[in-house]
Amino acid sequence: MVRRASRPTASARRSDQWRCIMSRTPNLEHENFRPRHVDLGTSSWLQILLGCIAWSILACLTPNRLSAQPSMARPSDQAQPKMVKVYGAGGLSGLEAYQSGFLVSPAGHIATAWSYVLDVDPVVILHDGRRFESKIVGFEPALELAVLKIEADDLSFFPIPETNSISWGDPVLAVSNLFGIATGNEPASVMQGRVAAKTKLDARRGTFQTPYRGEVLLLDLVANNPGAAGGALINPAGEFLGMLGKELRDRKTGVWLNYAIPADVLRQPIGDIIAGRKTTLPDESNPVLPREKSHSPTSLGIGLIPDVLENTPAYIDFIEKESTADRVDLRPDDLIVLVNGRRVSHQRAFRDLLRRIDRRDQVALVVQRDNEILDLVLRP
Repeated sequence: MVRRASRPTASARRSDQWRCIMSRTPNLEHENFRPRHVDLGTSSWLQILLGCIAWSILACLTPNRLSAQPSMARPSDQAQPKMVKVYGAGGLSGLEAYQSGFLVSPAGHIATAWSYVLDVDPVVILHDGRRFESKIVGFEPALELAVLKIEADDLSFFPIPETNSISWGDPVLAVSNLFGIATGNEPASVMQGRVAAKTKLDARRGTFQTPYRGEVLLLDLVANNPGAAGGALINPAGEFLGMLGKELRDRKTGVWLNYAIPADVLRQPIGDIIAGRKTTLPDESNPVLPREKSHSPTSLGIGLIPDVLENTPAYIDFIEKESTADRVDLRPDDLIVLVNGRRVSHQRAFRDLLRRIDRRDQVALVVQRDNEILDLVLRP
């Protein structure tokens, strides 16, 4: 009969494991056991000491370095008195009736984006809640720039620099009334980001709908939101860098473009408008001529869309063949924006301006065709 070996108990197994561990542990009292001595040497101790000193210096310098970073709170506060909220036409078909602007003179001149909001003389609200009726004293369609005027004095404003030293990666602040959040004395919204690139905006090669063709600052921040057009781009020192452009979206890819028009591009036209060298206000000194002696849309061969609104835009409906307008290639759907340098805010203004021009004289028109601005001269 074969007997099976009995299984050791749990206590016996633990006792065997303990004896195994103890047998592998050196006897600290044995005369041959000596603790190992590691000799680092003088050079090693010196390296350790120098490392500790270096870490101490870095620890001391870190707070100072952090405090040396430019603070965005101060320029944000400084910009608020120079910003305005602009309210005008809109409110239908999803069109916002508001946008942004910024003061460019202590006498109440305001730069903003040229858009449908300015189809009427807009209301301007300052940072402290004061409301003013404004007049459009000039605009530059090719830059999508307009200048308004309110009756106020001693206002804070942004000086427009002659040169633009901004470069890729520079920190910036975009100040605007995006989404119409501020309606009274509330501060304008501020977004922080960086300049992503400086490049030329040529919308004719893409699908962005804008007449502007010049240099832009592409921004690494979502700046061009509803209501942000006409806002100010500033640096950490609070200096003006450019004007925020209108919303641009690629119709094919759906990509939104966040950009600003540089300050040095805006300086000359803003200065000309403020100085009166370039104005779009009607010249009341020119008398209204008799109908048989003045120009009219019919005499030029221009047919406008039906005038059914209070301020119907001067869109062309048709062109008479072999007429004066046909010879300069005016087309249906062209929008007439200037006549002899004067603003055409609606069809009545277009007819009134033509009534002040002798039929024997030429007529200079500025029209918008899709995303292009065209200068045309109609000679009788």
